[in-house]
Amino acid sequence: MYLSSLSIRNFRQFGDLNPSFVIHFNEGVTALVGENDAGKTAVIDAIRYVLQTRDSDFLRLELEDFHVQSNGEPASDITLVCTLSGLSTLELGAFAEYVTFSRGVGVLHVHWSARRLATSTASRRWVDIQVRCGERGEGPALDVGVRQLLATAYLKPLRDAEREMSPGRNSRLSQVLSSFPGIDSGESYVQTAPPASTAEACSLSIAGMGDFMRELVRGHDAIKVAQSTINDRYLEPLSLAGQPLHSNLGFGDTGSETTKLKQILERLELGLLDKGSGLGKGNYGLGSNNLLFMACELLLLGREPDGLPLLLIEEPEAHLHPQRQLRLMEFLASASQPAAQAQGQDPANTRAVQVILTTHSPNLSSKIALENLVLIHGQRAFSMAQKRTKLSADDYRFLSRFLDVTKASLFFAKGLLIVEGDAEAILLPALARLLERDLTKHGVSIVNVGGVGLRRYANIMQRADESEGVIQIPTACITDMDVMPDCAPTIMGLDPNKLTPGGKQAPRRWKMLSDFGATDDERAPKLAAHRSKRTRGDGQNVKTFVANHWTLEYDLAVEGLMDWMHRAATLALHDAKINEGTLSRMKVLEKASKALAALKERYTDEAERATEIYRLIDSGSKSITAQHLVDLLEAAFEEGELDQASLRAALPPYVVAAIEYTTGGSIPNLTPESPAEPTSMVPPEAAETGELV
Repeated sequence: MYLSSLSIRNFRQFGDLNPSFVIHFNEGVTALVGENDAGKTAVIDAIRYVLQTRDSDFLRLELEDFHVQSNGEPASDITLVCTLSGLSTLELGAFAEYVTFSRGVGVLHVHWSARRLATSTASRRWVDIQVRCGERGEGPALDVGVRQLLATAYLKPLRDAEREMSPGRNSRLSQVLSSFPGIDSGESYVQTAPPASTAEACSLSIAGMGDFMRELVRGHDAIKVAQSTINDRYLEPLSLAGQPLHSNLGFGDTGSETTKLKQILERLELGLLDKGSGLGKGNYGLGSNNLLFMACELLLLGREPDGLPLLLIEEPEAHLHPQRQLRLMEFLASASQPAAQAQGQDPANTRAVQVILTTHSPNLSSKIALENLVLIHGQRAFSMAQKRTKLSADDYRFLSRFLDVTKASLFFAKGLLIVEGDAEAILLPALARLLERDLTKHGVSIVNVGGVGLRRYANIMQRADESEGVIQIPTACITDMDVMPDCAPTIMGLDPNKLTPGGKQAPRRWKMLSDFGATDDERAPKLAAHRSKRTRGDGQNVKTFVANHWTLEYDLAVEGLMDWMHRAATLALHDAKINEGTLSRMKVLEKASKALAALKERYTDEAERATEIYRLIDSGSKSITAQHLVDLLEAAFEEGELDQASLRAALPPYVVAAIEYTTGGSIPNLTPESPAEPTSMVPPEAAETGELV
């Protein structure tokens, strides 16, 4: 039996939605991800209200739990429905009068509803709460025994695991141990026939061991002397005739066997051993004790013979460094699988545990299987399970290998820029900041796919069935046009007419403008078709922004940043010597100025100049070039040589459009039928003197 779905209406962030808010869970691990205030904790608390929890904390319904409607007033009622599936034959029998059958399959709907009877919580009866079975609550009310079987284990955020494992009245550890199978087995202690050996003592029950221990303590000479002294010297003189006072020195464990067992368990504590000696209680921090606490809860759930084996964890990454987080995720995944046979255990005593957790950690999100993630965003729950996204089975296999920590940040963003390389990942945040569209302020994440799989990552954000809702996260995919000017093969040293040994023209993966026609009119429809291939996966809030010409670096040069790109490329070529201190940055810039002047004398066509600069970049490092370009542009802004308007005019329109789209701007029409006329933004002084300012 496992929790398969949860429906919420009028609870906190989630109002009376159409379609209604429904979240689906996996049998194993389900991780709820999303930005702050999306509603992840509301989902966990909704489960706690419906199914209740094993801890002694009382969850009291508050007025703030009622969804605030558009008129500013709280809703008059709340409806929460948990659906439990996969019931075994024994469970179907245990819940027979509450089970709903559909097409021969029995499921248990737990319908929880709260109706406000008064406007103020000061009234004793301000709300009416009912828990019934049936999808619409049409069945009988669930009795106390049934609800106890459905109670879940819950680990709160910012928990004090050490305190939870410490001794005390109704301690969490005593609750865990008291539910452990066999905790009350063993023989009772008989005073007239005490155990004669250690083996006989070990056959006693825990309560019996307590009785035996009390007998041993009372038989100690010092205890006997102390007790007789108290009785004879102090209590006897204070006694009245017929009312003697007599003391008994020993442990205070009295009552039934169950009571004595509870008192003993409440004195136990669970702690990690000292790292050095392996003895005593070690000096461990919150993170390690947190792991111990989770292990204890999973132990209880896995060994219980009945009930719902569900563990709710908020922020399991609390107090854990990244490596521990990854190890924890592996552990939770294994605990959710029935692996008793593999571990040599008795399968009858080990059950798979369902785990539902919330997290803000990209580390955990990258380690969890993509189909086990649920994105909470915009009052909706978007499962990443197969057949619920636009991802194919092959996409899931690909992403299981390449969805790392950096890329997993996409689940917590307000907007996404998906790029194909390091240069874009370096440049775009800086350009956005200079355009007063700071990505960090707008909650936009850069996802660098490293040249492959751009469309696969974008498909994560598209739903297979739009009627269930659409992810309202603007996602911009930035890609190259990959059509070089006709002059590029010669400048780049490429042979467009290279022949195979058989005398046929060798196939080539790159294209140039002449491949699309001899004239602009002839090329226009073919270039448009070529561009549309790169955007054919667009849909919902995922849009692809294609370079106007060739690559990002070429387009930056040919559109308006030619001089800046040349300087950055020259700095990148000499980056090692600059860092070593054998060559000054000023000398390199002087050299770049002279080389640029010579380049302009050699080539009169802007496309040829931009291609030569791209060749320079390609022979060095694109990422280092990008970093130097950022430094040059930021310095120019500080010195007043550039401003936002001039930079915006010089940048390729598709770059500006992608930044504005992800940061909340509109999308301009970006469908050029042929490459635009190149322009170049050159500082006036540099144009006149050929020198850097």
